[in-house]
Amino acid sequence: MNALDPNRWDALWRRHLPSGSPTAIFWQLQALYDEPIRRYHNGQHIADCLREFDCPSVKPADPGALEFAIWFHDAIYDSRANDNEERSAALASACITDAGGSPDLAGCVHGLVLATKTHDSNCAADATWMIDIDLSIFGRSDVEFDAYESAIRAEYAWVAEPAFREGRGRIVEAFLARPQIFVTTPFRSKYEIVARANLLRSIEKLKLPLP
Repeated sequence: MNALDPNRWDALWRRHLPSGSPTAIFWQLQALYDEPIRRYHNGQHIADCLREFDCPSVKPADPGALEFAIWFHDAIYDSRANDNEERSAALASACITDAGGSPDLAGCVHGLVLATKTHDSNCAADATWMIDIDLSIFGRSDVEFDAYESAIRAEYAWVAEPAFREGRGRIVEAFLARPQIFVTTPFRSKYEIVARANLLRSIEKLKLPLP
């Protein structure tokens, strides 16, 4: 069963874009998110993000742009590459422009997708919402968070364990060093405490002796 909802995508497209084929782009996205390498950055992640977006407490300035950005933000994913977000943002803006979307919409979506690379909430309007939605997995239950970590490790199966632990440790410690992991009040209230506990557990596991 597909995690992505074609009816939701069609409705989003028709609210904001005057031309083009929503069906063709939906199946393009579906094919991308179904790539075998994707254990976490797949359609289920997008569906989870959209559920967070649907929460009444999420109040972006431009809901349409944010929803498009969620759909596109991991469209291009290669764990060996360092330009996934740039390529995903370019795909998003090209699809929106080709379908007659406004330059403002294309530019806003482009910026929101890029925000998921640096997790810098100041880089685009509504970036706070985009980043908090993307990172919400940090604040989920132990079982969900551990499954996420296992999926990330699987996406980096080509990296030797010592190198993976070192690199992953730097990422986790950088999030823990932030005064606040979540920027918006609703996400901070809902997820901050559990997220810090999960990330601390992650660091402990990463520091265990190698087998």
